[in-house]
Amino acid sequence: MLRTIFIPILFMVLFVTCNTDGRKTALTHNLDLEWTPVDSLNQNLPEGIEVFQSIHVGANLRAWYVKVQEGLSDIETRVVLSTDDDRRETVSDFSRRLGVPVMLNGGYFRMDLNPATHVGILKVDGELIHAATTSVLRADQRFYLHRAAIGFDAKDKLGINWVSSTGDSVFLWNQPVTNRPENPGIRPDSTHRELWAYRDILGGGPQLIRDGEKYIAVNEEVFFGTSIPEVHPRTAAGITPEGDLILLLVDGRQLISRGVDLIELTDILFDLGCEDAINLDGGGSSAMVVNGILLNRPAGTTTEREVMSAIAVYAD
Repeated sequence: MLRTIFIPILFMVLFVTCNTDGRKTALTHNLDLEWTPVDSLNQNLPEGIEVFQSIHVGANLRAWYVKVQEGLSDIETRVVLSTDDDRRETVSDFSRRLGVPVMLNGGYFRMDLNPATHVGILKVDGELIHAATTSVLRADQRFYLHRAAIGFDAKDKLGINWVSSTGDSVFLWNQPVTNRPENPGIRPDSTHRELWAYRDILGGGPQLIRDGEKYIAVNEEVFFGTSIPEVHPRTAAGITPEGDLILLLVDGRQLISRGVDLIELTDILFDLGCEDAINLDGGGSSAMVVNGILLNRPAGTTTEREVMSAIAVYAD
């Protein structure tokens, strides 16, 4: 969610500078995580779904990722919405209700409203629940923007793009608006957009990898001035050149796992072979459930925060 939280960075100092265009560049070592299959879970998962874990003692990190072979005919990933009256339930609740092998928390939402409302685009089973964010105010300046979203369609069709919406239609953009702090970009002409007709679409952001290149669109998607780029527990999604889905969770706010910033998150996803990748809602909402088992410790405890949306991996 969009909130500001102070989090001490333990056992590691991260130095950051800025390029002339304002994009952050890390001056720290690559985390170089080593991944191990979680055999106790994988032996009971359907073919085409596999869980890996990494524990990096030196960097104080714990992380998991699930690799989903979307091309297999009996696997399908969907965006799901809470059915509770307040539009909130835990990731474990989602998992029990739907009986799916893998569940991950979804996009940003407003915790202070009842029922909860999504922050950014949310489309579930062909129905647009919430429109894309079109603009935000920063210090009395209006910034028009397109934010990244991940789309899921029948079986093996996945996509990550910058999107906008008009009415019930969703459109993709090949480039984001060139926003910079104190310097709003020019609102692009609608002739440069294309229809993006995915069944399920989940807004998040910023986009982290684009066409195989690291591209952390903090400025373009107007996340500057927020806590989003800082060190947090994280969830993210990526797509490999083979069309496989990568669902990643990095634990945080604990002595054994500090979390990561967007630069480190991007490095992890890049090393996992993602061609496109997106940051999802993190912080205390971060939760990954596999075969009914909560893998991480959200906000350092076993208590889960309720969320509005989630990513569910179905297997026949």
